[in-house]
Amino acid sequence: MIRTAFTILFTLVAAPALAAPCGNNATGFDAWKADFARTAQRAGVGQRGLQALVGARYASGTIAADRNQKSFRYSLEKFMQIRGAATIVKQGRQRKARDAAFYAALERRFGVPAGVIIAIHGMETGFGRFMGDSSVVSAIVTLAYDCRRSEFFIPHAIGALQLVDRGSITPETRGARHGELGHTQFLPGNAMTYGIDANGNGRVDFYDQSDALASTANYLRQKGWRPGQPYGKGSHNYNVLKEWNAASVYQESLSIMGAQIDR
Repeated sequence: MIRTAFTILFTLVAAPALAAPCGNNATGFDAWKADFARTAQRAGVGQRGLQALVGARYASGTIAADRNQKSFRYSLEKFMQIRGAATIVKQGRQRKARDAAFYAALERRFGVPAGVIIAIHGMETGFGRFMGDSSVVSAIVTLAYDCRRSEFFIPHAIGALQLVDRGSITPETRGARHGELGHTQFLPGNAMTYGIDANGNGRVDFYDQSDALASTANYLRQKGWRPGQPYGKGSHNYNVLKEWNAASVYQESLSIMGAQIDR
């Protein structure tokens, strides 16, 4: 007998409250989703989000990527080379000059210099050229289930389902392998918390450049960015960059590229 999405949804929410363990492979993923549906519902996730959870599939590509993040172990020089730092700086200067009013407005509002925002945009998606080809919902739900960092990703999985409820993404929305979305690759929980409607159309869309870059500036400001202060190594703002990405080579690269773009 073919079960409808609504039947599965009812089963997920109404199943006996026996906590399903995390797992390191696809075995047990559906049982875990049944338990997680109750957690999500208690967190305020509505029908659309719960249906997206029903449709989430175990993302083996995400797990493979999570186990193989070699670039963060490179030297700073090698890391910047493979990330195309010189190209990011060159194109970043052009972007800053072309959209000077936009970046100036961002800095007035949030206090974060254009160079930092542009460097993040270039590093994360090549200025929006490639924003990922993995299902955001499936990727982030898989990471929430995976035992390696389950506690970290559970709030982001709930955030992804809430974004579906809100209409900011759909179950088919594509992002990076770890479930990051949009121009600057926000994790879904952070998208819920720090998202900004910069273009004034009444919704936050991380696949809209204006919304994504304003949200990125807002994130850094809320994490403690001090306007008008330097962000080179050893400064307070340099430490705030670690809130964006904990890898020291990434943090230092942003500081260097941002300064070169702003120069």
